[in-house]
Amino acid sequence: MDTISKRPAWKKYLFISLAVLLLIGAGIFYFQYYFVVATGLKNGQLNYLTHKGYVFKTYEGRLIQVGIRPSATGQGVQSNDFMFSVASKEVAEKMESLTGKELQLHYKEYNRSLPWRGYSKYVVDSIVSVKEPASTGIVPVY
Repeated sequence: MDTISKRPAWKKYLFISLAVLLLIGAGIFYFQYYFVVATGLKNGQLNYLTHKGYVFKTYEGRLIQVGIRPSATGQGVQSNDFMFSVASKEVAEKMESLTGKELQLHYKEYNRSLPWRGYSKYVVDSIVSVKEPASTGIVPVY
């Protein structure tokens, strides 16, 4: 006689329900933090690059893009800033010596940022081109 006991039906459904919820949660987490929404290129003058963070030290930078746009209030003009994080130490070290130069950067956009990836949802992964900034024709007054 076979003495194998069967699980009660509610335990089987509970196990299946928990497995499905876990898979759905993992999918949502992946979509929010690891799914690349867009990739692209940004061109502009590198304003600064910093290495900061309390627990996770990440490289953060700002690219000032050519052109102007109206401010949100309609009063005056704002510059086009692109705030980004840098994916690798090698790319960040190259960028440190390029402050003030005109750069074209390749980036990935995520839905949300992660502490170890940086503060921004835009993550630069490579430098496409570097050139000297164009002269604006403005002479500084000392």
